[in-house]
Amino acid sequence: MSDEHSHDHAHGEPEARWKHDGVRVIKGDRLDANTAQTPGMFRQAAINHARVGAQKIWAGTVSIQPNAKTGVHHHGALESVIYVVRGHARMRWGEKLEFVAEAEPGDFIFVPPYVPHQEINADPDQPLECVLVRSDNEAVVVNITDVEPVERPEEVYWIDPIHKHPRG
Repeated sequence: MSDEHSHDHAHGEPEARWKHDGVRVIKGDRLDANTAQTPGMFRQAAINHARVGAQKIWAGTVSIQPNAKTGVHHHGALESVIYVVRGHARMRWGEKLEFVAEAEPGDFIFVPPYVPHQEINADPDQPLECVLVRSDNEAVVVNITDVEPVERPEEVYWIDPIHKHPRG
């Protein structure tokens, strides 16, 4: 076992180090809105390098008001995971936002690096609330302003040997 992962008290160091360098709980009312934003959505950071010393991930929340659409954006080389907590998410992506898929509470959404996308709250009555996790410790957001979305996006389903097309 390496020294950095062994218990401090076993090496004569004060146990107090673990008190401040161990597990962190970030209360939901203590999230940080001082993070990269995209028009139409409100992001708040919970876990990042500045707040907790995270080296490889960023995590936080996003809220989108009823019937609202975000600006088109991507997250550079980062992979993103979105977990829908409340509401009805509609995701559009592609160079002209020509593809669309929907997600409900309990669903996960994966956004690969450099994919232009737009989040839409498809519910007219309640906010869309999600948890975000990204594959680096800082929030990278590249807002794109010169996209002309296609009028009718093509609906895309997760299809593989286990998941069949819902209409066939």
